Amino acid sequence: MPPTLPHVARRAVLAAMGASIAALVTSCEGPQDAGPTAAAPQALLPEATEAPSPSPAPTTAKPAPHEFGAADRKAIEARFAGRAPHDWGLAIPGLVTKTMTSAVALTFDACGGPGGTGLDKPLIDTLRKLHVPATLFLNSRWIQANQSLSAELAADPLFEIGNHGTAHVPLSVTGRSAYGIHGTGSIGAVLDELLGNAPGVHALAGSPVPWFRPGTAYYDDVAAAITSVVGLVPVNFAVNADAGATLPAPKVSSILGGVRPGDIVISHMNRPGSGTSGGYAEALPALLGKGIHFTTLSQSGLSVPGISAPA
Repeated sequence: MPPTLPHVARRAVLAAMGASIAALVTSCEGPQDAGPTAAAPQALLPEATEAPSPSPAPTTAKPAPHEFGAADRKAIEARFAGRAPHDWGLAIPGLVTKTMTSAVALTFDACGGPGGTGLDKPLIDTLRKLHVPATLFLNSRWIQANQSLSAELAADPLFEIGNHGTAHVPLSVTGRSAYGIHGTGSIGAVLDELLGNAPGVHALAGSPVPWFRPGTAYYDDVAAAITSVVGLVPVNFAVNADAGATLPAPKVSSILGGVRPGDIVISHMNRPGSGTSGGYAEALPALLGKGIHFTTLSQSGLSVPGISAPA
C-alpha cells in the first residue's frame, strides 16, 4: 500500500457553501454566465515585475521522472484488481488539504471544455500586482485551447503548474459520478486520467509535475491510492472560496477572510466575469495586512511519494 499522505480534510468549511457547492463544475462544463468564452486566442498577459514573496521553510518537491509503459500499467492493474473502494468524496483519507507550514496555498483550477476555456485575467493581474504566488491546476483541454497562455503562466516564477487531469472527470475505479459527471470506471481509466495530461504539464513546467487534482475534485480511496503509487500527490482543499466561480465577489471575499494558516484554498481561473477576481482583489490586501503568508505547493513543505515499484 502507498503511504497515507498527511493532513486529511476534517474542516466543516464545505458545509457553509450549502447548495452553491453543487455548482463546482458548472464553470467547467456548462455555458458561462458572464464574461467572454475565450474560444478565440487571447493577448499575452503583462510580465510579473518582481519575484514572489518568500514562504516559511520553503522546500522544493520534484518527483522522479518515469515513463509508464504497458508493463507498469499491467502491474498496477494487477496490484489493485478487485480492491473495492470504501470512501468517496472531497475529504477522504489520503487527500492532501493542508500545507506543512503556516503559509496558505492558493490553488486555481482551469477546467477547459465547453464554456470552461476562459482566463480570468483580472484575477491573474491581482496576484501579480500583490506578488502572491499560486499553484495553477490546468486540465489538458484548457491547455489545448490556451497554449501560449499556458506557456506564459508556467514561465512566470510567481506560479507553478498542477495537473488537473485529462478529461476532467471524477477519479473512481467504479465510475461514480459527481455533479452529474460520470467518473472513470476502471483502474485503467484512472491511469488514463492521471497520466494522459502528464506530458503536457511536464513540458510546460520543464520538469515532472507532482500535484494532481481531478475534475470535480472527487476521489474514491482506491483511486487516491493509485495516484500516490504513480508518484503524484492527490491534492484537494480545506477552503472552497468560489464554488466553481459561481459566487459573487463579496461572498468570495468573506470566505477568504476566514482562511487559517496552512490551508489549501481552491478557486477557479477559467471564468472571466465571475465574482472570483473581485473577491480576491478585496480580500488579499487585508490578508497580507494581517501577516498571512502565501506559498505554492512545492514550497509548502509537502512531500512527494517516490514512485513505487508495482508489486
